[in-house]
Amino acid sequence: MASFKSIIQDVKDEIGNISRKGFDHVKFGYGLRSRSHRVVQDSSVVVDALKQSCWASMPPELLRDVLMRIEKSESTWPPRKNVVACAGVCRNWREIMKEIVKTPEVSGKLTFPISLKQPGPRDSLLQCYIKRNRSNQTYYLYLSLDQALNEDGKFLLAARKLRRPTCTDYIISLNPDDMSKGSSTYIGKLRSNFLGTKFTAFDAQPPSAGSRVMKSRSTRLVNFKQVSPKVPAGNYPAVHISYELNVLGSRGPRRMQCVLDAIPASSIEPGGVAPTQTEFMSSTLDTFPSFSFFRSKSTRVENLESGRPMSAPKDGMLVLKNKSPRWHEQLQCWCLNFHGRVTVASVKNFQLVASPEQGVAGTEHENVILQFGKVGKDVFTMDYQYPISAFQSFAICLSSFDTRIACE
Repeated sequence: MASFKSIIQDVKDEIGNISRKGFDHVKFGYGLRSRSHRVVQDSSVVVDALKQSCWASMPPELLRDVLMRIEKSESTWPPRKNVVACAGVCRNWREIMKEIVKTPEVSGKLTFPISLKQPGPRDSLLQCYIKRNRSNQTYYLYLSLDQALNEDGKFLLAARKLRRPTCTDYIISLNPDDMSKGSSTYIGKLRSNFLGTKFTAFDAQPPSAGSRVMKSRSTRLVNFKQVSPKVPAGNYPAVHISYELNVLGSRGPRRMQCVLDAIPASSIEPGGVAPTQTEFMSSTLDTFPSFSFFRSKSTRVENLESGRPMSAPKDGMLVLKNKSPRWHEQLQCWCLNFHGRVTVASVKNFQLVASPEQGVAGTEHENVILQFGKVGKDVFTMDYQYPISAFQSFAICLSSFDTRIACE
């Protein structure tokens, strides 16, 4: 019998052959659950190819062992595309890979699209970076493949800025080439108030059991048909971000606070647990992006524009605040230790830690949950860890890009 090493290599070669026959979007990407005609055609190509190959008669126990070894051996991108490709071969392989691939909390790896909605690793910051395209007001989130940041890493998310008369919206998508609200890869949005001092990030699906959807006056139509009551409306508040007004013009960095609706404050304690999404709802991917989010002035916009605090936390919610910097006498500036991840001074740079009220009274948490900072003209680092996700972190960082004279 051939060695496991040769079998694993044969599987990778087979995946490569199938990919070159028209399954490249699965080999490289995050479109595994797409319902498009192309996916149906490509899936049939893969299944037919497998039926004609030696893998069709492989015992399930042996197949599982082979796939486990592939997952273990491909620890980083770009070789990790083989793991994604294995999951895209057929339903049987996909179910096995879903069981084998662990969440970022455990593995520290981002593999499938749902990983972007799951909490990051507990013991280390997951290093990412954001590239800004000023010409079309688009922001791209990448997973860092090296420290140099001189080449594109693994693409994760994209967001496009849309200015409106009363607010600013950022549409967040899994596809950098299609960021419309009607896209099947739309996963959420960020909306500001008129002054740009308060923001709300909305998840397109329930971030946890029992999540409440925000009501909207817009007509819920999909392809001119009424939406089934089982389909969520896609307006689930995930993060509330607020910046403190600096009406006196005092020196110092901006002060910000983030309230995470679905994450309990106990998640930062030893043994604490944060909600973890396990998959995208198929009905949501097919239908919710067509909802008319912006055609009417909904109650949530009125709440953003009102004078009351948007981010007043409810009992038990996790609250993050920017870490207090120290004044450097020699440099004559405010300083934070980013451990080499930030190289350009900016008032927008920040580190978020748990609010002092959510721990020992009077002390500030030192464990940085999210840090964001400038490293080039249009390049910014974004590092995050448990209990927040890449989607939540990206939304928080997007709020920092808006110019707010009243907060600086």
